[in-house]
Amino acid sequence: MAKKYLEKNVLDATKERLEIIFREFDNIYFSVSGGKDSSVMVQLANQVAKQMNKKFDVLFVDLEAQYRYTIEHVEELKKLSQIRDFYHIALPLALRNAVSVLQPKWICWEEESRYLWVRDMPKNCINMQNCPFEWFRKGEEFEEFILQFARWYQKTYGGKVACGVGIRTDESLNRFRTIALQTKKVTFEGYHWTTKLKIHEKHIDVYNFYPIYDWTAEDIWGAVSKLDFQFNYIYELMYKNGLSIYEQRLCQPYGDDQKNGLNQFKALEYDTWGKVLNRVNGVNFGNIYCKTTALGNIKSSKPNFMTWQEYTVFLMESIGLYNRDLMLHYYRKIKKFMIWHQNKYGISLKDIPDIAECKLEGQKKVISWRRIARAIEKNDFYLRRLSFAQTKNDDKQLMELIHKWDNLLNRNTVTDDKGLQKVILEKDWEKEKNNDFENDK
Repeated sequence: MAKKYLEKNVLDATKERLEIIFREFDNIYFSVSGGKDSSVMVQLANQVAKQMNKKFDVLFVDLEAQYRYTIEHVEELKKLSQIRDFYHIALPLALRNAVSVLQPKWICWEEESRYLWVRDMPKNCINMQNCPFEWFRKGEEFEEFILQFARWYQKTYGGKVACGVGIRTDESLNRFRTIALQTKKVTFEGYHWTTKLKIHEKHIDVYNFYPIYDWTAEDIWGAVSKLDFQFNYIYELMYKNGLSIYEQRLCQPYGDDQKNGLNQFKALEYDTWGKVLNRVNGVNFGNIYCKTTALGNIKSSKPNFMTWQEYTVFLMESIGLYNRDLMLHYYRKIKKFMIWHQNKYGISLKDIPDIAECKLEGQKKVISWRRIARAIEKNDFYLRRLSFAQTKNDDKQLMELIHKWDNLLNRNTVTDDKGLQKVILEKDWEKEKNNDFENDK
C-alpha cells in the first residue's frame, strides 16, 4: 500500500473520495461484478458509510454462465451492514460471444433455454416475472441496460445520484486517459475521478465515480489482507493454476478480452464447465483455440506433434462439436477444392503437401494442408482463402444457419466481409418488411 497520491496513499485517498460522495449526494449505488476490484470498493464504502451513518444500494448483473465462487461471494457482499437495497439482476440480456462467428451474441437467462441454464434462477432476484423496469426488453444490450438503470434509479429515488464503479486505470491506458486526463467530460465540482453520464449524447442527472481508479493489483490484495476483507475464492484457484495477479479476469468469459482465459474455466470449475459447454455456442472451440488465430490472435498454436493435415482434421472435428452444419459446409467446399486440383494438376489426396512456399500459399497459387487449416482458423465461411467466390448456394446455406440460430447475424455483427455484410442487411430488411406486413394486417 505504498503508492503515493498527492502525499497520501491510495487507501486514504479513496476514503476521502467516498466521504465526499456520501456527503454531497442524496442517493448512491455501487455497481459490483463479484470481482476483486468492485468487491474491495464496496467493502471500503461500507466502512466509510458506517462511520458517517449513511446507506447505499448495490447493482449486480448476474450473467448466468459465471463461476460458482463468484455467486457465493456476491451472497457474502449482500450481508454488508450499510446496504439498503441490493439489485440482483437476472434478466435476459444480450452478451458478446467472441468465441463463435455463428453466435456473436447470446442471451443469458433466456426462458426458452431454461433447460440449458448453467444455474437455477437465483432467489430474490429481479427477473422477467417481477421486473419493475417498464423500459426493459428481452435481448437488451448489457451496456444499454446499465445506462437505463441509472436513469431509472435517479427517477425512482430523486435528488443527486452517484454510481460507484470499481475500475482501475493501470489495467488500461484508455481508462487512464478517460478518467485522469479527459478534459472535455463533465465532472462533479471538478473532481476528475467523476463523470456525468450521457444517454444518446444527452446528460442525465447521474455521476459515475471511480474511487479506486489509481490502485494497482498489489494495492487491491494489500487491502484485502490489511483490512481482512472477504474475497472471491476463484482468484485463489487462478493463482494456484498459474495466473499471476495481473492476468486474472472475471468478467463474462466469452468477451473479446476474457476469451483468452476461457481455458481456465475448465480447470477451475470443471463441474460448471460441463454446463457452460452446452450453454453457449462455440465455448469448447474457444477453450481449445483461445490462443490461436481462430479467435483473432496473431500466432497459430498447432501442436508440434501434429502435421498440418492432422491439424486440419482436428479443427474440423472441433467445429463439429458445437455446430455440425458448419463443419459439413466446410467439408463440402474443401472436398470440391481438392477435386479441382486433382482434375487440373493431377494432385490426389495422398499427394497434397503439408506445407508449400508461404508466398505461393498467400497468392492462392498452390494447395497445401496448411493453407486449408489457415482458412478454417479464420472462420472464413465462404472459404475465399481457398479461392472460392461467394455463391447463391453459400448464401442459402448461410440463411438456413441464420434461421436455425435466430441471433446468428445482425447489424451489430462485426465483419469486414462484404458478402456477409450484404447478407446481413438483406436478412434484416426482409425481417422488417415481414414485421411491417404483419402489423398492417
